Amino acid sequence: MSELLAVPGAVEADAPDGGVAAHYGSWITEQRALVDGHGFVDLSHRDVIGLSGPDRLTLLHALSTQDFESLHPRLHVDALILSPQGHIEHGFSAVDGIELGSTESDAPDTLLAHTEPGGGAALIAFLEGMKFMSRVDIAERPDLAVIGLPELEWQLVRREELTTLPDTLGAPAGVLAWDALRIAAGRPRIGLDTDHRTIPNEVGLLNAAVHLDKGCYRGQETVARVHTLGRPPRRLVLLHLDGSAERLPERGSTVELAGSPVGFVGTSARHHELGPIALALVKRNVDPEAEVAVDGIAASQETIVDPDAGLHVRPVLGRHT
Repeated sequence: MSELLAVPGAVEADAPDGGVAAHYGSWITEQRALVDGHGFVDLSHRDVIGLSGPDRLTLLHALSTQDFESLHPRLHVDALILSPQGHIEHGFSAVDGIELGSTESDAPDTLLAHTEPGGGAALIAFLEGMKFMSRVDIAERPDLAVIGLPELEWQLVRREELTTLPDTLGAPAGVLAWDALRIAAGRPRIGLDTDHRTIPNEVGLLNAAVHLDKGCYRGQETVARVHTLGRPPRRLVLLHLDGSAERLPERGSTVELAGSPVGFVGTSARHHELGPIALALVKRNVDPEAEVAVDGIAASQETIVDPDAGLHVRPVLGRHT
């Protein structure tokens, strides 16, 4: 449980974001502050892991979609681990070579990564099972916490520093504000806006979490084939929901066109300017101009992933979280 929940006005978020604040009294004010470049978001419920040793970058380069062998120190990157069929199994953000303070595990030969709440153990288990003779030590890092910054950037801090951050960064904002800005930017959360069949081409992660010019990795054949031929089977869209509805759609609800299922909705939020919005995965051939319905709520579509090339067509702020 985050110490920042003790801040006056803090209301705890619902699962899967339990343990941090949904808001501190006004999600609208908190969104606007972030847009104006002020404050931070407590994301300390995200799992943090560390990889140390001389082979840490080589291991991740071989297994993931990102070019870790060319990674510069202190550069934030996003990466995916795919199934042999190219489906997304894990997503994480990482930074190499930073020093956070007093322990030897924060030496420059350590890469730190964070992933969705509850996802750290499975990611560690996968990496441990694949490292074989690689000189890499992998461990959870509960002493570290993730915070979100304006423009959807992120930073790692020592967990005990969380309560002092308002003194230097300004008032905290809740995850409702963060999610609204993330959704508006078309940034999917792995496992929430994706399912077990999702390939990176469908959700606009090429040239972001996927390095198109690196060597072989698990699932690359699918990514390369769909990228070359175009026409991924589904596409991520931004739904502008009917504002007269007093609720947001349940995650996983079916998206319907003229009564027929064409996809599912992922995360949703209330944006301070756009109103109620959501991310959804729909069939590629759904008319982008067609009105759809989700959980009984009418919605219009805004294209954020090119239905043919699978590339993100909206400006992307910051990095994928």
